[in-house]
Amino acid sequence: MAEKAVLVVSFGTTHLDTLEKTIQPIEWDIAGQMPGRVQRRAFTSGMILRRLAEREGLRIDDVPQALERLAAEGCADVVLQPTHIMNGDEFDKLCTQAEPYRGRFRRMSFGRPLLTTLEDYRDLTAALMDLLPEAEEGTAHVFMGHGTEHYANAAYCQLEYMLHDQGRTDAVLGTVEGYPGLEEVFHRLGERRMVKKVVLHPLMVVAGDHAKNDLAGDEPESWRSRLLARGYQVDCEQKGLGEYPQIRALFVRHALEAEETCRVRA
Repeated sequence: MAEKAVLVVSFGTTHLDTLEKTIQPIEWDIAGQMPGRVQRRAFTSGMILRRLAEREGLRIDDVPQALERLAAEGCADVVLQPTHIMNGDEFDKLCTQAEPYRGRFRRMSFGRPLLTTLEDYRDLTAALMDLLPEAEEGTAHVFMGHGTEHYANAAYCQLEYMLHDQGRTDAVLGTVEGYPGLEEVFHRLGERRMVKKVVLHPLMVVAGDHAKNDLAGDEPESWRSRLLARGYQVDCEQKGLGEYPQIRALFVRHALEAEETCRVRA
């Protein structure tokens, strides 16, 4: 019987190679720091869950299924820790789906997405600066985020401002589905007239479809191809944020803080 549990909730990915390099290590790091809790997994993307079941025969719980399973096992105390970047649509979905189960547990607590408080932005900025090489004249580092129509999309601009405030004006952020987009990235690079080389990085927990295709793919519309067409030398770094211990540690801290909140409110 699982008296206490931590449910690590991700958007998910159909790319099993990056799942093993990103989501799984986050789960393991959280479990390692919360030894009194059984660790479980859930994904919020219904599309990904269906594809994994159909193509890989891999069945992963969504949030209601995972909570139902824990409640049936007699779990009384659960921490839900998202691996989402921001407090956007997927985190809203997580909270909405979990709330009806609150009465099934003695205690339930939610950890924060990666970017929530000002301290979170400072911590991620510090982690990214630690991971970036020394600034080099003529080189810019472009980060691709997912982007969303949700108001939480403003997180990307704030993170870019904070990187610039720390002296990394060579860092530019763009998104696939929000603002700033690739056209804004072109504009930012144009403002830095000495830039000849661009290093592309996914600003996503997993390096899945967007990183492999939209960012670094050979198709004419990929960011890599469009930058090459404009005369830039382009390198691609295809590691998801979950591959970096410095960033996994931020999710671990959020889970531990949620556990403490849960304990204090008991």
